[in-house]
Amino acid sequence: MPHWIRFEHDDEIGFGTLHEHVVTAYRGNMFENPEPIPRTLPLSAVRLLAPAAPSKTIALWNNFHALAAKLGVPIPEEPLYLLKAESSLLAPGGTIQRPTSYTGRVTYEGELGIVIGKTCKDASEDEAQRCIFGYTCVNDVTAADLINKDPTFPQWARAKSFDGFGPFGPVIATDLDPDRLVVRTILNGQERQNYPIADMIFAPPSLVSRLSRDMTLLPGDLICCGTSLGVGTIKGPQSTVEVIIEGIGTLRNLFEG
Repeated sequence: MPHWIRFEHDDEIGFGTLHEHVVTAYRGNMFENPEPIPRTLPLSAVRLLAPAAPSKTIALWNNFHALAAKLGVPIPEEPLYLLKAESSLLAPGGTIQRPTSYTGRVTYEGELGIVIGKTCKDASEDEAQRCIFGYTCVNDVTAADLINKDPTFPQWARAKSFDGFGPFGPVIATDLDPDRLVVRTILNGQERQNYPIADMIFAPPSLVSRLSRDMTLLPGDLICCGTSLGVGTIKGPQSTVEVIIEGIGTLRNLFEG
């Protein structure tokens, strides 16, 4: 299955496929008839970037049956979501910095990410499926104590939009069956999350279809599918957080706080 990446090499940004630590460069548009060029690079010679440059990042809440049951909240009739700031996005291997304006708990949320490959508006589920380019790993980092700090206004967007609070990557994997995927989150070598994507309330085609009725989804847009059991605090001045999805890879980031 192709694994697509974006990278920097010799001060230029490029994209291509990654196979066994070898990068094959392409030209044109990743999402529309990309053309391979006769150039390969060792992975060690490039700096990985976030594998897409979304116009928007949509993050789901309460999208897993197991977590809804634990929290004692009803299954939603439609997707519940927020938007994360574009400036929150972070490349694989990048460092998540504690915001200077916030001293409370910072939590990890390992998630599956959907990357859109075609403009999608008012799509049926079949049309929505054809608009999905591929899947990636996401850590939807959250300043947890901010959400309900003000009793008059839940601050979801602020809590999730600090610079660096949206790591994703390292690749976009295509031709995957998401129902067969499992998300694992490892904090400092200890497994904290391990849950199946098959437990999602709104599966990817349904989710993309429903979101496309609210807003036009554009190539490169990122949909964070929500998380399940095991969310916890990133403790200590330095921690390593890994989100692992077999078939996609490992998103690894350092937290400094």
